[in-house]
Amino acid sequence: MRRLLFLNGIKAFEAAARSGSFAAAGSELNVSAAAISRMVNLLEQRLGVVLFERKANRLALTAAGRAYQSGLTPIFDALSSLTAQIMAPSSMRVLTLGVGPTFAMKWLIPRLADFSTEEPDIEVRITTGGAAVPFGDDWSCGIRLGDGAWPGLVAEPLFAADLVPVCTPRLAATLKRPGDLKGPTLLRVSHAAEDWSLWLKAAGVTRVTARGTEFQYYGHALQAAIDGLGVAMGIRPYIDDDLAAGRLVAPFALTVPKGERWYLVYRSFQAGQRDFTAFRRWIMRAAAQSATRNSQRRDSIKKDAAV
Repeated sequence: MRRLLFLNGIKAFEAAARSGSFAAAGSELNVSAAAISRMVNLLEQRLGVVLFERKANRLALTAAGRAYQSGLTPIFDALSSLTAQIMAPSSMRVLTLGVGPTFAMKWLIPRLADFSTEEPDIEVRITTGGAAVPFGDDWSCGIRLGDGAWPGLVAEPLFAADLVPVCTPRLAATLKRPGDLKGPTLLRVSHAAEDWSLWLKAAGVTRVTARGTEFQYYGHALQAAIDGLGVAMGIRPYIDDDLAAGRLVAPFALTVPKGERWYLVYRSFQAGQRDFTAFRRWIMRAAAQSATRNSQRRDSIKKDAAV
């Protein structure tokens, strides 16, 4: 007979061990950090084993905790995958992708028809949410911007997140040098306040501060730039299609690394799933093609600037 001691406590421990904090585990399981702490304490009492070393600002797994978590996480991953398969109609192959709304709108959705042509039997379901949204139990994979360090997830790099100002061709004609930028015309994104300061510092501009309209998402700021409201800080690959179509232009050749990259993220057991393997192969190829076109476009901008 199977012996499961306090399944809720086991779930709480696994989430905390994987995410690195009681707060993150609570967010994932929709309970408070204090509730996670109580459940883990009770689990430790029932097991008679200490699983975490409680330190001032972080949790550290004990040797027993590491051994327990290394066995539990693949089990919960497999349960999640099995549940998703059972819930889907038997004739339907479903791949669920977690991605931010601007990435979905600006890069992924315009290219999904290509994937559907290659894999017509796979239905892609997109769920949107920013970086603060926990990796969903029903997600096959996700696309995230960051440093590639997400506990419990495999992260494979897709794109460099380079920054470059963009605006309409008409506005660009008035900008001969970075010093021509005016603070009130520089459109901002609330969760990326550092973007303009990074680029302006690299351009050697010290007396300009971005004070334009602030938006919640990059997609909103880019649409405002397309509509002529100012200069947005573009981030790759959000701006690729708008640049190619001429809706936006980059008035300056300077591009600055954001210090983060875009990654395809997934749980390790997904690597053996046929549908995920097909999607991974497709998106890696599409990302490489975009990178090649971007490199060619940057070279063209630099040549134009040198003339």
